[in-house]
Amino acid sequence: MRLLFIVSLAILGAAALRAWVIEGIYVATGSMEPTLHVGAHLFLDKMTYRVRGPRPGEIICFSAPVEPYEEMCKRLVAVGGQTVELREKALYVDGKAVEESYVVHKRSAEKLVGDNLGPLEVPKEHVFVLGDNRDESKDSSYWRDPATNEPKPFVPMSRVRGLVRGIY
Repeated sequence: MRLLFIVSLAILGAAALRAWVIEGIYVATGSMEPTLHVGAHLFLDKMTYRVRGPRPGEIICFSAPVEPYEEMCKRLVAVGGQTVELREKALYVDGKAVEESYVVHKRSAEKLVGDNLGPLEVPKEHVFVLGDNRDESKDSSYWRDPATNEPKPFVPMSRVRGLVRGIY
């Protein structure tokens, strides 16, 4: 009986840890290459954003704000109150060019949907995210409202699952 109690307690503790503190997740697409490769396993920190707000440059996991509402991981590039713009594939936040040494443009000669966007002000409690493999990423530069085809670029913080802390 005591062993059953200990095993039950351990299972409950592990489930609580996974639900509220840290979780292992799997990278299914190449949208964050070369930073995160397909098949990589990540530690997802679910506690940090309960203590502080998100910061540009962090890699987060979230549920997409448009159908089919896929779970994905992208780089957070702007938070609520900031102005974001994409000009000829270059990122500007609050009017200043952002140095993005981690970004790859595999289709740099092509004109793509998200190459030019904004300027847009990110609403409070929302974030703007982009994949590091910019030309192969479905992200804030790509998402559209299916009824109007207008950009739908912001991820509500309520859809953010957590902060990527490392690869295992």
